[in-house]
Amino acid sequence: MAKVEVYSKGYCVFCMATKGTLKKLNVEFQEFDITTDSKKTKEMIERSQRRTVPQIFVNDQHIGGNDDLQVALGNGKLLALLNS
Repeated sequence: MAKVEVYSKGYCVFCMATKGTLKKLNVEFQEFDITTDSKKTKEMIERSQRRTVPQIFVNDQHIGGNDDLQVALGNGKLLALLNS
């Protein structure tokens, strides 16, 4: 099973969309809510080189944000990563 990690904030509609997509695909994921967690925020920035949420990782490979997730889903890259 793939390791999926999502950095998110509670009020973020793009984060909600990402989590909804993953749930629809029956993908289990670990969520890191960085709304008030400066340590996890710093970790996310170091790993992704981005400051926006969500930031998604599959098997430690950075996917990007929700738009990137949707593109990866559409072109088959996401499913290939999930099944590797």
